[in-house]
Amino acid sequence: MGEDWRNHLSDEGDGTMRIKAHGNMKVDARLVTDQQHLLNHADDRGPEQLVNAAALPGIVGEAWAMADWHFGYGLPIGGVIATDTEAGELGGAISPGGVGFDINCGVRMLALDATESDIPNLKKLAGRLAGRIPAGASGKGGLDINSQQLDDLIQRGAHAAVDFGFGFDEDLAQIESNGMLHTEEAAISTRARERGLRALGTLGSGNHFLELQTVGKTVDAETAKKWGLYEGQLVAMIHSGSRGLGHQVCSDHVRALESRYTSSNGMWVEESWGYSLPDRQLPAAPFHSKEGQSYFDAMNAAANFAFANRSALAHRLREVLRLELGTDGEARLLYDVAHNIAKVEHHHIDGVECKVCVHRKGATRAFGGDHSDLSGGYAQSGQPVLVPGDMGTGSWLLAGPKQGTNQAFGSSCHGAGRALSRTKAKKTIDGKALKLELEAKGIRIHASTPNVLAEEAPDAYKDVDEVIALTDRADLARPVVRLNPLAVIKG
Repeated sequence: MGEDWRNHLSDEGDGTMRIKAHGNMKVDARLVTDQQHLLNHADDRGPEQLVNAAALPGIVGEAWAMADWHFGYGLPIGGVIATDTEAGELGGAISPGGVGFDINCGVRMLALDATESDIPNLKKLAGRLAGRIPAGASGKGGLDINSQQLDDLIQRGAHAAVDFGFGFDEDLAQIESNGMLHTEEAAISTRARERGLRALGTLGSGNHFLELQTVGKTVDAETAKKWGLYEGQLVAMIHSGSRGLGHQVCSDHVRALESRYTSSNGMWVEESWGYSLPDRQLPAAPFHSKEGQSYFDAMNAAANFAFANRSALAHRLREVLRLELGTDGEARLLYDVAHNIAKVEHHHIDGVECKVCVHRKGATRAFGGDHSDLSGGYAQSGQPVLVPGDMGTGSWLLAGPKQGTNQAFGSSCHGAGRALSRTKAKKTIDGKALKLELEAKGIRIHASTPNVLAEEAPDAYKDVDEVIALTDRADLARPVVRLNPLAVIKG
């Protein structure tokens, strides 16, 4: 255990706090927080993990933790780091622990030209959604695809899904990276493929959900209007990722990389690369090494499957909405973002443009309106940033800067962030009572077990409004509208 990071902490006065580089750190770390927020979550080990990540070879700029940060595997959830792909002979590090096990877990938001009053029967609609949208850990109810179709999905992502009838051509411009990341070999293990064959069009378990919402308080009326949003409007949010396929890809590469490291004087060492890491959960390879490229390619393949999965889930959602609401159920895709991903991007660091591998783990891309990767519909307004809260409180839709890139490599928070572990939540929260409480507020809830509700209860999460306020204060993304829950489907 190194020196306590708190001894190197200072308030930047802009909604962030700095941990000055010390020990093995190569760069400073930044927390999107204030004194009270930090005090409220003082027992979380996320900042310690961020300090460890700041020791990764080739890391540049600063290691960031968004306001929803909490302890994870390797890099804290809410963590953002960038490594120079041109550092040294083989480039800076790429680490599966810096992305997470649910590769391209992300959020898709659809908007209807309808309001709650257009729903004939909310209870019936919620029940039909629960019956049509498979949720839970098993993957039961996934769409029937063969091995050749799976190959197409992991190579072409949402584009393949559209070709299979799970979406529209016009959807693609509203998806991060147009719903397809480049792969060379798309080589994933037999076990990963087996898990993918039965998972397309399934939500999964844990914090994954489908939620029908209404547009509530509008903060940025101009941007809301540009995006075709108005108060009272029905929208839908889908939160899911690459399911068992992505988990297996991460597991395979973590296992392979960990086997190369040995323990020496409290560090984890890989001599051939000259790597010495303080945390075994951050096994890494040089970006341009065979191992680094193998992971990057497989990660992109898993990410493509996730884009396709959210496309298939949206297709199933659209079917139910049209059945229950007729023409009022037509739903256009507003945006789709990834929040567990590593991507090669160009950023200015210390006044110099660098080609970097940005790891976002539980963090959302938040590009400015003038960024070349955004479609024309978001020019000047900034990229939509989708931030789920909790099922009893609300969620937010933010926007990236109108121009330029924020100081956290164009990144923002991705949710409320956990305040209680799943184990502690199950011990302290009554899931059955919570269901009754939420339905008394008019929120329809469908979940596989009361334990799921307890794990995902509002009290298990940070205050999403506080997270958004800190994000806004740090000038990472600006609030547009708050979203109120109406019906929730969980695994």
